[in-house]
Amino acid sequence: MRELEGKVAVVTGAASGIGRALTERFVAEGMRVVMADVEEARLVHEATRLGASGADVLAVLTDVTNPDDVARLADQTIGHYGAVHVVCNNAGVAPGGPMLKTTPKDWQWAVGVNVLGVAYGVTTFGPILVAQGEGHIVNTASEAGLVTTNVLGMYCATKHAVVGMSEALYRELEGTGVGVSALCPNLVDTDIFLSERNRPHGATLSTDENATMAPLREAIRAMGIAPTQVADNVVSAIREGRFWVFTHEATLPAALTRFEDLRAGRDPTSPYSR
Repeated sequence: MRELEGKVAVVTGAASGIGRALTERFVAEGMRVVMADVEEARLVHEATRLGASGADVLAVLTDVTNPDDVARLADQTIGHYGAVHVVCNNAGVAPGGPMLKTTPKDWQWAVGVNVLGVAYGVTTFGPILVAQGEGHIVNTASEAGLVTTNVLGMYCATKHAVVGMSEALYRELEGTGVGVSALCPNLVDTDIFLSERNRPHGATLSTDENATMAPLREAIRAMGIAPTQVADNVVSAIREGRFWVFTHEATLPAALTRFEDLRAGRDPTSPYSR
C-alpha cells in the first residue's frame, strides 16, 4: 500500500475530528473516499465542502453499532467505486465519570460504538481486502488502550479491546497482503469529549460526568495536537506497513509502565503521576 493515488478509502466517524482529517489527507493523496458518520448534518456539510473543492467523496449515513448499516456501507462502497483498499474504523465515543456510577445503557453505548463498531468494520471489510490480496485496516484505539486512568474506566476498557482485537487481526492476516494498524493517539483537538451529543439514551451529563469531563475538555483544547498530525502519522504507517501508530512521544514510556510493574511484582501504578 505504498501507492495510494487512485485507491479507495472508507472512513467511519468521517464528519469531524480525526476522521475528517483522515478524509482530507486521503483526498490530498489522490484517493477516493467514502465518508461514513452517524451525524447526518455534519456529514452532508463536510462531503459537500470537499466535493466543491474537487474531491471524489461519497457520504453514507452509518451507525456503526448496527451491522446492517456497516454491510450497507460496504455495498455502497463497492457499488459506487468498485473496490476498497483502506478501511479506517475510526468512529468512537469517550464517556467519563466514576465507573461504579455507570449504567448498563452507558456500557451498551460505549461498547457498541468503540468495540462492536470496529469489529463490524473488520468482519465486513476484511474478507473483501483479503480476497483481493491488498489493503490496509486502521483501527482507532487510543493511548487509553495501553494505559488506564481512574476517570475513564469504560473508555479504557473499550480501547484496550480495540488494541487486543487489532493485534489478533494483525497475526491472522500475516501473509495475506492486508496490513493492520492500531492508532493510539494521546490528546487530539477534537470533539471526542463531547460525544454524549450522540448518546442514544440522552445527552445530558450527570453531576459526576460533568465533574470529569470539564477538565478533560479544557485539557484537550489547550494541549491537543491538530488532527492533521494524526492523519500524517496514519498515512506513514499505511505506507510502511507499520502496526503501532503513536502520536506522542509520551505514549511508549507510559505503556511500558504496566510491564515495569509486572517485572517488579508491583500493583498497578500510574505513569501520569511520575
